[in-house]
Amino acid sequence: MEFAIIAAGEGSRLRKEGFNLPKPLLPLHGVPLIERLIRIFAKQGAQKVHVIINKQSPELKLFLEKTTFELPIVLLEEDTESSLHSFALLVKNNPDWSSCCLTTTDTVFKPHEFHAYLDDFHHHKNADAFMAVTPFIDDESPLYVNTNQQLEVEAFLDRATPETRYVSGGIYCFRKAAMDCALSSVAAGNSRMRNFQRALLENSLKVEAFVFEKVVDIDHLKDREVAEQFLSEEVS
Repeated sequence: MEFAIIAAGEGSRLRKEGFNLPKPLLPLHGVPLIERLIRIFAKQGAQKVHVIINKQSPELKLFLEKTTFELPIVLLEEDTESSLHSFALLVKNNPDWSSCCLTTTDTVFKPHEFHAYLDDFHHHKNADAFMAVTPFIDDESPLYVNTNQQLEVEAFLDRATPETRYVSGGIYCFRKAAMDCALSSVAAGNSRMRNFQRALLENSLKVEAFVFEKVVDIDHLKDREVAEQFLSEEVS
């Protein structure tokens, strides 16, 4: 399985709050977000990590090129319209991928839950897409996820319904059919990850969920305090 990180966003909200480096370099307990992700992936057996960044992030490019990791970093530098376009470009450039684990750079989770998530994905061989979901909501515009009792995804929603228990955690595992759907989704004019996720269901692909206790999304400096407290609980 391949591992990939979307790190091509602008981080404009953090810059407005005084953090003048690319968002992936925001430190949690002294470790940049992207370094933490890469090292977690390495511990889960990744052979390499694909990272897509934009062309306006020289500091991030230098960091990824100069930092010594346990595995190679395959860097793709390209300005893209959205996270979906970034993912589609990764897929297009790697047509031999049969499965992948994809995260956004600002997703903070506990490593032991991530290990269980990957293990479950390997056992759920019929799932075309395997979505991390969480009952913890701290995103400004969360993607709500409705599932049945077997955690099969039934809907991706912009607004919660009485049946809604989860939101998307920004961590995804995909097999070939889902990756092909990403390419088709972009070709059809979709420009948001959530619309691609809806397209998975519209195309009758098998989409399942895995529940994380908590996933913290970093959009503002105040979110760093929440994430650092969360990680402190992990080691306490």
